[in-house]
Amino acid sequence: MAWNEPGGSKDNDPWGGGKKNDQGPPDLDEVVKKFQDQVSSIFGGKKGSKGGDGDDKGSSSGGAGGKVGISVVLGGAIFLWGLTGIYIVDEGTRGVELRFGQYNETTQPGPHWHIPSPIDSVEIVDVSQIRNVEIGYRSGAGAGDASKRSVLNEALMLTQDENIVDVNFAVQYRIKNAQDYLFNLRSPDETLREATESAVREIVGKSKMDFVLTEGRSDMVRSAEVLIQDILDRYGSGLQVTSVNMQDAQPPEQVQAAFSDAVKAREDEQRLKNEAEAYANDIIPKARGAAARMNEEATAYKSKVVAEAQGQSSRFLQVLGEYQKAPVVTRERLYLDAMETVLNNTSKVMIDVEGSGNLLYLPLDRMMGQAAAAPLLPQSSQAVDAARQEVEKRARERMADDVRSRATLRSRETR
Repeated sequence: MAWNEPGGSKDNDPWGGGKKNDQGPPDLDEVVKKFQDQVSSIFGGKKGSKGGDGDDKGSSSGGAGGKVGISVVLGGAIFLWGLTGIYIVDEGTRGVELRFGQYNETTQPGPHWHIPSPIDSVEIVDVSQIRNVEIGYRSGAGAGDASKRSVLNEALMLTQDENIVDVNFAVQYRIKNAQDYLFNLRSPDETLREATESAVREIVGKSKMDFVLTEGRSDMVRSAEVLIQDILDRYGSGLQVTSVNMQDAQPPEQVQAAFSDAVKAREDEQRLKNEAEAYANDIIPKARGAAARMNEEATAYKSKVVAEAQGQSSRFLQVLGEYQKAPVVTRERLYLDAMETVLNNTSKVMIDVEGSGNLLYLPLDRMMGQAAAAPLLPQSSQAVDAARQEVEKRARERMADDVRSRATLRSRETR
């Protein structure tokens, strides 16, 4: 029968209810004393009693053993608690130790130890990861999603000439100071997004629409990177911008068709200019070369004419001097030179045989024509050439004899 049932035995009462006429709650002191006795018995002690000296000695030895056991348990618990303070910082990360929630130190990669929780705690920060934030990114939202509307509002920016452009920027960054990243700002990544938007709006607001959409992209990217990093450093964000990319820059969707036509017309204009420049670059050097060639030819012709005139005048003066010394001889010489020049240009040969009144005529032109009309008879042509050479030789000898005889006759007359 249970101790608490009516008529049950009170000896089984765990709260010491075996006392007579005790119907109240158990005594708290008695419960604590029983618990202490049970712990002492576990670590080698004995239950204390109000007996004689032997019982007192047993109680004292049991109390000493209990104290040693508690010390061992406490020491083991402290040792295990201390082991929980060991932590390892991986490569590319930093460990930020906090003591009662306040910054204590930043640890480098490797094994470390800190006072275990709840005194110290460690925040592991990845400083090698390249993170990304985008301004004007359109994907990832539904047609009526509020996040898409806010993203579209970020992308639309006002230029200096009061036009609206749709600009998309992507910024890559990493953590350069773990302490500043954790404690200086509530949300460093969101701060970077806002700083990027502010910097891009400032740069676009100082530029014209044509500059933003055409040749100004690289300049805008460099300016945005410098300005974003300056804002982050002034805020003490602990972030480092690694690269800024201008993904796209377009006019608003409502005017894209008209703007495309304008861009096409501008490209056609530039293409025609390039073709005209190419044509000019092809024609102008040729014209300059032709002009230089004509100048050189004119200079050469001038030099030739002047030299021939000077040579003829010098020759005339020399002949004049000789004529003044010997008029008859010089006159005869001039006659012979003229006849030689004339006869060299004709194919007819006349032979005057001394002592004969007959004049021999050889139609060499016909003979040469017949030789040319019969190319398959090489022996006949060779014979004609040989005959012509023989006739010419005899004619030159005859003319030389005539010259010598006339010269001898004149010399005799002058004597």
